[in-house]
Amino acid sequence: MSDTPDQTLLRRIAEALDRLAPPKADGFDFSAAEAFIWQAEDKRLHRVAEVNRVDLALLKGIDRQRDILLENTKRFANGLPANSALLWGARGMGKSSLVKAVHAKVNEDAKEPIVLVEIHREDITGVAHLLALLRAVERRCILFCDDLSFDGHDTTFKSLKALLEGGIEERPENVLFYATSNRRHLMPRDMIENERSTAINPAEAVEEKVSLSDRFGLWLGFHACDQDVFLAIIDGYAGHYGLKVGRDQLHAEAIEWSVTRGARSGRVAWQFIQDLAGRLGQKLG
Repeated sequence: MSDTPDQTLLRRIAEALDRLAPPKADGFDFSAAEAFIWQAEDKRLHRVAEVNRVDLALLKGIDRQRDILLENTKRFANGLPANSALLWGARGMGKSSLVKAVHAKVNEDAKEPIVLVEIHREDITGVAHLLALLRAVERRCILFCDDLSFDGHDTTFKSLKALLEGGIEERPENVLFYATSNRRHLMPRDMIENERSTAINPAEAVEEKVSLSDRFGLWLGFHACDQDVFLAIIDGYAGHYGLKVGRDQLHAEAIEWSVTRGARSGRVAWQFIQDLAGRLGQKLG
């Protein structure tokens, strides 16, 4: 028997509502992994089998930043009020490494592990779909965006404002946002100055974009390290991986490596350790 006109209409309405509705969280097994990557094109979460990170104890020279972010994340894991965080500053000083290491540390003692979800900067415009999915689950989730910044006439920052403070609908209580950036205000200084010089009202032209960073409850600054901190990072890695080399030789080669690179940072230290381990014929891990 064919449907009546009313039944056909009702079926079409039901199908349209199904297409508009957010995806069911049941389609994602949050117990399958502790970290996921948001695939915006497919509107799916991709499971991360093994997170690329270092132990929290190996991150040197950022003790204050470590303690603040660790405490904030612990509160969030325990269902207490916590702030979204912007980790900004010098390249290679452990901003993204700290987020991933803190996530692992907190999960060691958490009754129910926090889920870490990486979202790419270019996918922030569609973050509402992801938030709708996460709102429907009981797990607490940290959205993590690495190397966040804005240029030119980029309007992506408007979507980020809604993520940080909510729009008409409040941000899910079980979601927190951590981001790293080389820029304190998420935009280059020359862009700020250009906005001021060309706008009819310079203050208002800059305020909308600069105020974005104010929506992060925590600002954690990272600065280039001196030689003592650099060598402490080297010693930490060498001891952790049991590299068979004398301390004087280790320091001399590390200093030479940093001079040839023209920089001292946690990233440069790790690159040196990888080179040293390869020359020694030792594996890291």
